[in-house]
Amino acid sequence: MLLAPPSADAIASVIELAVAPVFLLVAIGGFLNVCAGRLARIVDRARAMEPVILAARGAEHDQLVEEARLLDRRIRVVNSAITMAVLAAVFICLLVVLLFVTGLFQVDLASVIALLFIAAIIAVGSSFTIFLVETRLATRMVRVPSRLLFHEAED
Repeated sequence: MLLAPPSADAIASVIELAVAPVFLLVAIGGFLNVCAGRLARIVDRARAMEPVILAARGAEHDQLVEEARLLDRRIRVVNSAITMAVLAAVFICLLVVLLFVTGLFQVDLASVIALLFIAAIIAVGSSFTIFLVETRLATRMVRVPSRLLFHEAED
């Protein structure tokens, strides 16, 4: 049995439904750009620290190694945020495809579409939460020591 080709109105309706998820894709793309920029800066800082760590001794060496460990952790955390954001984007792409399949072939995939949307929002929320962890790590890294905040110059 052949299906009748969908009408232009049916296709227009599917396109209207697909527009909102596509805007979410654009937002995720912007977020991925922010994450990639942060990752690049962290990696650059870690690479710049390598010769300094190798040349340092004593307490300075220990402090630099601790900073390098924190940079390594931040790299892993940002990568996790990127992974979750990309996963959300993949879910949204699948959702848009299924919207078109539903509209063009009159197949009822409403439950699958709803579950994909829920999964995408959970992945986006997870990505934002992981990103918050990374920004907290970065803040901890650049805190000004209290010995400097309350330092007074000698007369």
